[in-house]
Amino acid sequence: MTSNRPGAVNHTDTEILQARGPKNSVDPFRPYHMLVEQEHCADGKVEDVATVFLSNRECPFRCLMCDLWKNTTDDRVPVGAIPEQIRHAVEHLPPARHIKLYNSGNFFDAQAIPQSDFSEIASLVAGFRTVIVENHPRLCNDLCVDFQNLCGTQLEVAIGLETSHQPTLQQLNKQMTTENFARACEFLRGHGIRIRAFILLKPPDTSEEQGIERAIESVRFAFDHGVNCCSVIPTRAGNGIMDRLQHSGRFQPPELRSLESVINETLGWKRGRVFADLWEAEQFSECPPCATARIERLNTINLSQRATSPVVCGHCG
Repeated sequence: MTSNRPGAVNHTDTEILQARGPKNSVDPFRPYHMLVEQEHCADGKVEDVATVFLSNRECPFRCLMCDLWKNTTDDRVPVGAIPEQIRHAVEHLPPARHIKLYNSGNFFDAQAIPQSDFSEIASLVAGFRTVIVENHPRLCNDLCVDFQNLCGTQLEVAIGLETSHQPTLQQLNKQMTTENFARACEFLRGHGIRIRAFILLKPPDTSEEQGIERAIESVRFAFDHGVNCCSVIPTRAGNGIMDRLQHSGRFQPPELRSLESVINETLGWKRGRVFADLWEAEQFSECPPCATARIERLNTINLSQRATSPVVCGHCG
């Protein structure tokens, strides 16, 4: 099956798995990472958000660009393990008003988080203003509603749209369509559940210009379907198959200035929050002298949700 680039072929689950390196060892009773950072929240305030990276079973969807499998188990963790991880994080992290429970997959996948743990999980996070979880659009169902009712607080579901460009979406092996995404958004909004979308900047077989244009259109598509905020993520290598695509010339990471372009355009619409994902963002800069200034500017924009003066660099212009 061909992709949007002539001669390019979509990769199967088997090919994606075969290109991987080894997983990291994780403790099923401890989150593999946790932190507190500030975020511009839905009410316009900048508040502390705790993020708990839960150790649990690997996602069944083998997305081409995903590297989250590195910190997952092969089997579902024991009943009680996920509540213990959350309890440990809440006890050891500084106080926060909101919490993200990111499980490297789908929160409402019964093979990832046992449904029998939902009640205890809900009791642990009920004191937070917002509870944010990740989920695939095809798994957005009544379990989301049940969990929000158990928590008694605002639930927000983060969905990986990645791109609204259907041929690229198919190439990413997401096992979803833009129609799946739209239906999931309609369902969640109908039950008062907020939606966050992840957007990829410059996936494989995409030029720099196409990467910018398609990321902007993907943010537009997300907002058109009721998404409350979008996080724009530069596509990167490092998971095996993406390294092979980079070596073959089918993938090249985006430039930091392209991320700036997407944020500058979409933030101006005032349709919702737009965040630039700045994890290890230095690798996307082709001009080291201005990299720090560009990243600091994007971080300021993330927190203020207001455009600031662009960085002027004597080296790269």
